[in-house]
Amino acid sequence: MKRLLNFRLGFAVALVLGGAAQQLAGEHRPSFLRPGLRLYAYVANVGDGTVTVVDLVRLAPTATIPVGPSPSGVREHPTRKEVWGVSTEGGYVWVIDAPRDLLAARIPVGAAPFALEFSPDGARAFVAASGANALVAIDCATRQVVARARTGRRPWVARVTPDGQTVLVTNRDDSTVSLFDAASLTLVATIPVGSRPQQAVVLPDSSAAFVSAEGSSQISVVDLHRHVLLVNLPIAGAPADLILKPDGGELYVTSPDLHGLEIVNTSTHEVAESMLLGAAPARGVLTSDASLLFVADSGAGRVMRVRIGQRQTLPPIPVGAQPVACRLTPAEDLLLVVNEGSNALAVIRVRNDSQSLLTMIPLGSRPRELAVKLF
Repeated sequence: MKRLLNFRLGFAVALVLGGAAQQLAGEHRPSFLRPGLRLYAYVANVGDGTVTVVDLVRLAPTATIPVGPSPSGVREHPTRKEVWGVSTEGGYVWVIDAPRDLLAARIPVGAAPFALEFSPDGARAFVAASGANALVAIDCATRQVVARARTGRRPWVARVTPDGQTVLVTNRDDSTVSLFDAASLTLVATIPVGSRPQQAVVLPDSSAAFVSAEGSSQISVVDLHRHVLLVNLPIAGAPADLILKPDGGELYVTSPDLHGLEIVNTSTHEVAESMLLGAAPARGVLTSDASLLFVADSGAGRVMRVRIGQRQTLPPIPVGAQPVACRLTPAEDLLLVVNEGSNALAVIRVRNDSQSLLTMIPLGSRPRELAVKLF
């Protein structure tokens, strides 16, 4: 009888422990992740010219891939099992074969590229070579340069309109925006904007672009159908990141100088509201339902949280030294924060209201940007 009781007790304990282990294992495993699918983060390390590959199910680094000096602009390809980026000092685009964790290609584009952009169908990549005053189009299947165009002086970023028809390039030294036909790279228009334009976002209907003018603390609004400047909208501090609401109704502008957030009504082209948001708010990410905004506070080592509908800030989440970039996983159950000062990736559980730091994962030297790839 005693042996039977001990057996039953042991069996019950085993069931409890097994259930607990299963629950812990599922804490950070995406619910949509079927057997055979993999979810990885790719973090560009500026200090040592590498990309750290992080398994987001096991929450551990799995590979370090040398890609070249000053990697930047890391992006997951929308249709291919690849991750792309640029080497700013090397003057080329690099391509990582995601399933094999290896560098598959280097594509020369010209001096000092900083970022790249894919066409909506993933067929082409567009790169502005800042040191060569050039816009380059790459066929993603062949990895060959198929078109090249002259831009203004010191182009910074290229942005493709959602309809895939136009490529917009910000020219810092000219304080202009160039518009190109996406198929041929024929110059369509050159439009003056605020001083030293840098970032740009385009409304979902491809009707207008909002361009950050770093030199004049303005947001320039450009009509993409009539090819004219609509307004240079003053903001209180130099703009850092532009985060567009999915429906295009509002634009959230972070400003480290202002220690806050400017909310722009994209219909009226007015600053609707300003919020204090930490010491030095940098780049941010918005949930797909636009309910919650996460912003890396690089000056205070934390992530700020804003309930957008209520215009309410929530208690910040400490992460690491100098957080500079953040991304949500596809299921939006994890927030990934790159800490340049502490060379670590902070993983935050955001599935429920008790949002908290899950773990810190070591990276390379001076990590700055990341992509997330499901394949």
